[in-house]
Amino acid sequence: MPQNHPKLTRRLLLCGAVAAPAAGLALPAAARPTSGAGPVSAGAGRAKDLSAELLDQWAEAGGAHPLIPDISHAGYRGGDRPRHPRVVARVTDFGARPGSTADAAPAFNAAVQHAGTHGGGTIVVPSGTYRLDSPVWIHWSNVVLKGSGRDRTILHFTKPLEESYRTNLQPSLQSRWSWTGGQIWVIAPERKAKSEAEDFAASEGWLLGDTLAEVGAASRGQRTLMVSDTSRLAAGDLVVLETDNPGDAGVLRHLAGDVAGTREYDWPTKAPQLTTGSGGQYIQYATLQWPVRIEAVLGDRLVRLAQPLRYDLRPAWPSRLREIGPTVHDVGVESLTIRNELRPMTIHNRHPGSNGLCFQAVHDCWADDVRVENCDLGFGFTTTKAVTLTDVVVGGRSAHHSFACRMQSHDNLVDGFEIEQFTVPLPTGALHHGLNLEGLSAGNVWRRGRMAEGTFDTHRAMPFENARTDITLVNNGRVGGSAASGPLFGARIAHWNVRITSGSPYAIQLADVAPRSITVGLQGLTSDASGLPRDFAGDLENGTYQLASRPSVADLYAAQRAGRRD
Repeated sequence: MPQNHPKLTRRLLLCGAVAAPAAGLALPAAARPTSGAGPVSAGAGRAKDLSAELLDQWAEAGGAHPLIPDISHAGYRGGDRPRHPRVVARVTDFGARPGSTADAAPAFNAAVQHAGTHGGGTIVVPSGTYRLDSPVWIHWSNVVLKGSGRDRTILHFTKPLEESYRTNLQPSLQSRWSWTGGQIWVIAPERKAKSEAEDFAASEGWLLGDTLAEVGAASRGQRTLMVSDTSRLAAGDLVVLETDNPGDAGVLRHLAGDVAGTREYDWPTKAPQLTTGSGGQYIQYATLQWPVRIEAVLGDRLVRLAQPLRYDLRPAWPSRLREIGPTVHDVGVESLTIRNELRPMTIHNRHPGSNGLCFQAVHDCWADDVRVENCDLGFGFTTTKAVTLTDVVVGGRSAHHSFACRMQSHDNLVDGFEIEQFTVPLPTGALHHGLNLEGLSAGNVWRRGRMAEGTFDTHRAMPFENARTDITLVNNGRVGGSAASGPLFGARIAHWNVRITSGSPYAIQLADVAPRSITVGLQGLTSDASGLPRDFAGDLENGTYQLASRPSVADLYAAQRAGRRD
């Protein structure tokens, strides 16, 4: 089986932040990839294999490795454990009754509002099944909705969003509820009001505030930035680093790894939704918007970020630090099931919104021990930062998106997840995707997962610097995305220690399609090609290593986190 690997010397890896590597360079002989080797188990005192050497090189590169993303800061507050505020109410205090045929949605929303307007707290949902005829809106920070366990607390939603909230159709009659919105929806009231005023046809993301400082040039991997003024910045602040996306597509070429094919790619024609001046650009892509925390203010002109830059900042791409604007944070949903009324699944993108849990334009939130049944969309990230999902499940009848990560969503973590075998299979004309990534999203991680349904759905609009690691799957889903959204892959997508039980490399083997990306330890493949259309011609400068063997570094996220602690 072809290895399709570039030569990567240690010197090359460490210089990755400054210069693009030349094509055709190879690893030293002692570190070359092997195929067909027996399984290698991780453990103290064991000899290092290639995955361990690659991890060492990543650590030495300081966030600037040319192939491996820095995912070590993914998750709630950079990987911390969520907070658990004191109990302030029970939904039964507001009239909700398990087992009743009465609509409990008003009681749930009243309980959430009570907690939110009194400074936050935990709302307990006792065991039982609750009928809800409309969504639960979480508009306040520091609110936790906590059941008694996903097998004991069931929220049964009787209507999809199209019926219980409002229609949300594009001119093509495709329903936007096919990929966003939730029966439990974490969103600031200002963001919700703006979407409604725009009829959901314009912006979806942050409502950015004032410019706090202009930012000078810097290289990928750098954490210390020169700014125009630090008087409005303080350690601990979460700000948005905003970078212009000029019409020459220089930013887009850079996010795709600056490989040769990015210069030949016709960005205005093939990727109008991403490209300034194309006439078809989505408002969300006029600038890069990356929320990042200020770790320290070092003087009148210097700040240090809590994590390394994901891309260069260049004079031709003006950048600034801005207020994040109205948002919600520290919201949790725990220990319950969101069960949609069982309805037949529609054809592709006509879904009425039998959805699960959606986070939109929020940061540092979480869900734990949550199951979603009979859904169009299970768990949704729309312009989010640092949201953690742990021990989550999608089940019941066939889904459209089990997980969706879109519109510049960054540094989110799905840790311990399952997509169960569907109890009602996909009908003709419908698609299931699986683990969706799209829309210039970066730093996101899926780990420790089992998938009886779906694939690694990289859904165009060029997500970059993301990882899927330590996952077992059947691999029976399909990749999607609008043709107007341009490339499927940006640089530094990592598929690491993936076990495929069906033998199919579809969308998981990246060697023939993803620029400056890496696959390590793909096990169970019976063929080579990804089965995806190739966007960029020429040498993609990517690497495929340790096919058919289990890498000693079994979980890229866990290993990077351990390296940070060391």
